[in-house]
Amino acid sequence: MQNMRVFISWSGERSRRVAELLDDWLQCVIQAADPWMSSKDIDRGALWFSEISDQLANTSIGIICLTKENKLKPWILFESGALAKGISSSRVCTFLVDLKPTDIGNPLAQFNHTKPDKGGVWELVRTINLSLKEKALKESTLEKVFDTYWKQFEDKFKLIIKETPDVEIEETRSENDILLEVLSSVRMLDRRIRRIENEDNFKNEREFLNVKRRSPKEFEMTIRDFVRKGMPNELIEEVMIKEYKASPTLVKNMIEMYNSKYNDIKKE
Repeated sequence: MQNMRVFISWSGERSRRVAELLDDWLQCVIQAADPWMSSKDIDRGALWFSEISDQLANTSIGIICLTKENKLKPWILFESGALAKGISSSRVCTFLVDLKPTDIGNPLAQFNHTKPDKGGVWELVRTINLSLKEKALKESTLEKVFDTYWKQFEDKFKLIIKETPDVEIEETRSENDILLEVLSSVRMLDRRIRRIENEDNFKNEREFLNVKRRSPKEFEMTIRDFVRKGMPNELIEEVMIKEYKASPTLVKNMIEMYNSKYNDIKKE
């Protein structure tokens, strides 16, 4: 039986170093756990949907290393949304590096929060161990191992906080903006996964997009259907510009045209 996959999400220097600490330390405390840490700096916006999909397929626990700097970063929100879609929300934990639970708003507020103190980390380790089922350690054994390695974690964590400077907190965004971004990101993930699953029908992704480019009618009808269904304009623009490689001006003009058309129909 394979070890249990633990997906560790991070963004930014302080978050990355804490994620690396958890990656190494968890393997010492629970050898049956197999942490997987994002291999790319998600702040750079790398689109690696298929890689995330592969990892989530075997993920049982998700840990999101949250800091003041990254709690509203798009790709932290994206990975959180992907985790929430792939596994039970009760098994997605935020690790509050330099935050308090009251600092966290939706959508991240729905997850279990772990404080970086002994009690908080113990509960996180205990949750991971219970998820192992037949491979879980006896709690008395787990507690002894945890106590053995806790001082090591505590010292390294304090050093990380000392060596990584605090950053200015970005202006708080509205809850609607955040939810819209997460929804958009998860939908993009769904579209990419579906395209990968259906890739046998196309020689490659470029050919798939070229087929769509050669069908202006399909392009126009897609925008029309999105508007009729009440999809937010921002999402329609994102889909049509990224997936169809369409001109932003053209997309906006067509959205305005159909919005005007259907608003007139509603008035009648």
